[in-house]
Order: sequence, then C-alpha cells, then structure tokens
Amino acid sequence: MTDAHDYFSRRLAFETDPSDVYADQRGGRSFVLVDVRGDDAWAQGRITGAIHMPYRQIPDRAPREIPAGTPVVVYCWSPGCNAGQKGALAFADLGYEVREMIGGYEYWVREGQPHENDEGPCERVFDPTVMVVRP
Repeated sequence: MTDAHDYFSRRLAFETDPSDVYADQRGGRSFVLVDVRGDDAWAQGRITGAIHMPYRQIPDRAPREIPAGTPVVVYCWSPGCNAGQKGALAFADLGYEVREMIGGYEYWVREGQPHENDEGPCERVFDPTVMVVRP
C-alpha cells in the first residue's frame, strides 16, 4: 500500500488538471500559466490568462520573464502531446516549482473553461463526455 500511496502522492505533486487550474485562477492562487506550444497553436487558441513560451525557449526566456520562486503550470495540446513534459522539465532544470496540466488545452476547452484566439474570446462549450453538464 505504501508504494501506491507514494506513487500517487508524487504524481499529484507534479500534475494538475484543468478544473483545478481554473479553480486556482478564480481563487487568486499565485502562479504563472505557460502555454509551451508553438506559434501556430497559440494563434489558433489558448487559455485566457496564459503566457506563451514554447518549450524550446524556456531556458533563455524564463529567467528574464518569470521571477525565481514563482510557481509555474505548463500545458500543451492534449494527453497525446508531450511538449508539456518537455516544458515542465525545462522549468524544473531552472529551479522553478512546476506542474503539468494533464489533458492540456484540449481538455481545458472541452470542460468549457475560458479560452481565446487572436480574434478574442471563444465560445465556451461544455462537453458532456468529460464532465457533468447541467441545464
């Protein structure tokens, strides 16, 4: 039982999900949300309030743009994308407290959380296959 407890405790220390990130945003928790995808993905859509820092740019940009000691949450496209893990590793290598938002942008949008693109805010649609949707 200790092995399972240790495993899941460690995962929760380094992962979060869209619902928890949204709750942390609304609750005023201090952290920087970082979209680690490329420019085309960012233009297509991103989480409202996120900053754009493709994972390859993190080693150069993060120390200049995000104060040391600031908690960071990274995300990429979806569960099928490992750019979030690459970004999280880059932040960890720089000494940041970092977590990956599992599910990425895909699940953020599917849960109906606020997102935008280059034209402005996008419609919030709640997907009943990933959450309970009440009328």
